[in-house]
Amino acid sequence: MLKIENLHAFYGKSHVLHGVSFDINSGEIVSLLGRNGSGRSTTAKTIMGLVECQGSIEWNGQAIADKKAYQIAHLGIGYVPENRDIFPKLTVHQNLMLGQKGKGEGSRWNFDDMYGMFPRLKERQHTEAGVLSGGEQQMLTLCRTLMGDPDLIIIDEPTEGLAPKIVAQVGQYLETLKQKGISVLLIEQKLTIAMEISDRVLVMGHGSIVFSGTPNQLREDAYIRREWLEV
Repeated sequence: MLKIENLHAFYGKSHVLHGVSFDINSGEIVSLLGRNGSGRSTTAKTIMGLVECQGSIEWNGQAIADKKAYQIAHLGIGYVPENRDIFPKLTVHQNLMLGQKGKGEGSRWNFDDMYGMFPRLKERQHTEAGVLSGGEQQMLTLCRTLMGDPDLIIIDEPTEGLAPKIVAQVGQYLETLKQKGISVLLIEQKLTIAMEISDRVLVMGHGSIVFSGTPNQLREDAYIRREWLEV
């Protein structure tokens, strides 16, 4: 589905990504791990057309490196940014409506699915999103992106600052996506959730991929964990 080769990304004169290459297959969860500043979020933004880049990004065989973010979204890639980007003055339900493409006809997901996945959102559906807790806002952002019916969803730090109970719900959400055949690129610092649900893990350091393998292979590689992940 997604194939990235020799990707370089820049913020002005600052060279952030250095020859990043990886792919994501249909129905696969791939976690991108690494310390803060390693280039993980920049990778997500570059895929979505938000950062100047060089190299190849292909989505289902189509080159997308020169496309705008809204064009990439309409091709079937959803993006959940780290800062959530909810519409604070709109209700929960209105935020979900904004996530729909067209009238949502033919989508794999509807409002009942979202409220079934996160019952708290159903309780708060007529509440302005700006007064929700951080965990509730994260639930809303995840669901709003899903309402666009993506085939791949890129999720940046979904468990940051959340209570353990909400983290567990996010893990269940990701498993539900996999069961529906949706691919996931999960950007995480918490090894626990990434190692539990991922088919493959990538470790990034200084803007490059320094490890690619299964969660078990990462568990067995003490050098990579010590050098690039442990604080």
